[in-house]
Amino acid sequence: MDAVAGQHGDERAVRDEVTAARRVVVKIGSSSLTTASGGLDADRVDALVDVLVTAREAKEVVLVSSGAIAAGLAPLGLERRPRDLARQQAAASVGQGLLVARYTASFARHGVRVGQVLLTTDDVSRRAHYRNAYRTLDKLLAMGALPVVNENDTVATDEIRFGDNDRLAALVAHLVHADLLVLLSDVDGLYDGDPRKPGTRRIEEVAGPADLEGVEIGSAGRAGVGTGGMVTKVEAAGIATAAGIPVVLTSATHAADALAGRVTGTLFHRTGKRSADRLLWLAHASTPRGALRLDAGAVRAVVERRTSLLPAGLTGVEGHFAAGDPVDLVDEDGVTVARGLVNFDARELPRLLGRSTRELAAELGPAYEREVVHRDDLVVLR
Repeated sequence: MDAVAGQHGDERAVRDEVTAARRVVVKIGSSSLTTASGGLDADRVDALVDVLVTAREAKEVVLVSSGAIAAGLAPLGLERRPRDLARQQAAASVGQGLLVARYTASFARHGVRVGQVLLTTDDVSRRAHYRNAYRTLDKLLAMGALPVVNENDTVATDEIRFGDNDRLAALVAHLVHADLLVLLSDVDGLYDGDPRKPGTRRIEEVAGPADLEGVEIGSAGRAGVGTGGMVTKVEAAGIATAAGIPVVLTSATHAADALAGRVTGTLFHRTGKRSADRLLWLAHASTPRGALRLDAGAVRAVVERRTSLLPAGLTGVEGHFAAGDPVDLVDEDGVTVARGLVNFDARELPRLLGRSTRELAAELGPAYEREVVHRDDLVVLR
């Protein structure tokens, strides 16, 4: 089928992966919610809400919404999105209240209650926090509320930021065990070049990475109020599909068609199966606070046999981190082979290097007869 013509092709055609989905995460970008000056566009918000309310007749819906920083620009007298973190946080503080108030009022027209959920990477890379985030979202859905998720920009630091809400949406889809992720922006799909140039074509389906070879993927959106672009959307689609979640990428104006399963935008087919929940977050949402250098035997044990990392396999420690922080595991050449949550502070590890747990327990006490990184808190990256 001609890719562009297929945007509104056979109206009888449906995508079974979409119609079969019972829990869906929908992500909306800043440029689809705001005016050129940065304020919220009430008509755009209402149009999205109307679509989501209709979708809720057959599906559970979680909304990941950008727009907090953009909504706070005009009230603070800012002409454009600031580059420094402090002013971004100030804009988010003002804008997040405006954003949720707008959603609350819009959904109230249909008798639907919303619940705000703000996340940082720390909330979901640590075991207890991750379980709590899942329970909160799952309970909101069970009680008939619609969760509105955003990054907690007001308190997030550069080290614990998701960076863009496309990636956040992919990880939330995995967190809530969604059957589908829908990414809405100001572009109606993935094109094989700049969609503003003649001769470019929309890619209707992506079955795997091979379908993207040679595709020129653009960066910034047209409105200039968000952080993402087509690159982040394709990356988010890769995260979700590798975890067994199909993705539809289209414009906000085609949201109703996308959620109804009609052929619109670009469909990314699932390429993998669900993995252990937190490991996806550890691989894609965590920022390592340091590195542990492994000898060749430890690399083989971790990568090939998927065992825990013991002190005996350590040859070096880099960075400043506390117990529970994410760290990279690197081989003798400095290549990262895995990432995990470390059980010791950086200052404790130098005296443990290359020693057996039995020896350490005898000298330092039973608290040292344990793994440096447990296999349940470790994800292999190569």
